[in-house]
Amino acid sequence: MPDFKIMQHGSAYGIMFLLAGMMFVSRCHHPVPSSAGVEIASGVADADRTVAQELAAAFDRAEMAVQRADLDSLMLFYENGYNYHGLKRSDVHRVWAEVFSHYREINSMHLFTELKIVHAGSVTKAFVTCTGGLYGTDKESGKPVTIDSWVGEVHYLVKEGTTWKFLGNVGGALPEVPATSAPHHPLF
Repeated sequence: MPDFKIMQHGSAYGIMFLLAGMMFVSRCHHPVPSSAGVEIASGVADADRTVAQELAAAFDRAEMAVQRADLDSLMLFYENGYNYHGLKRSDVHRVWAEVFSHYREINSMHLFTELKIVHAGSVTKAFVTCTGGLYGTDKESGKPVTIDSWVGEVHYLVKEGTTWKFLGNVGGALPEVPATSAPHHPLF
């Protein structure tokens, strides 16, 4: 029987290796320029480059609001019916308000590894598999901190007119993505 502690450490090392590699690659190569540090894997960009660029632009707008700690502008990125595992738009508003009260110099990084587009009548939705993090400086200690991080998270967005917005997981995740496959985080 395998040693469970070794398996736990192996998984943790694998995730750390993935994040370290992502940070190294993102510092060396940006196929789609973005203030949010959005890196789009080449296969994703080739599949639907226009949508990938639109999504990166949406994340850029959210990132600019985060960097200014502009909660009202940031909340424009979240669809009114937002629902992420029971967290509503008002919950996300509260979480971001707390983040802004405790941290400064906030920024994020995103690596889009898979993109699925669904057209249903006039509605267009995107399922974006993403690995990344949210970073800042603690206002009290002045030390840099990781506020949030995610690996293989599926962001669920809807296009309203010409704007992409976070929808959460309303309607559930894609059938081939188990609900337990990603950590729950309402930030990005």
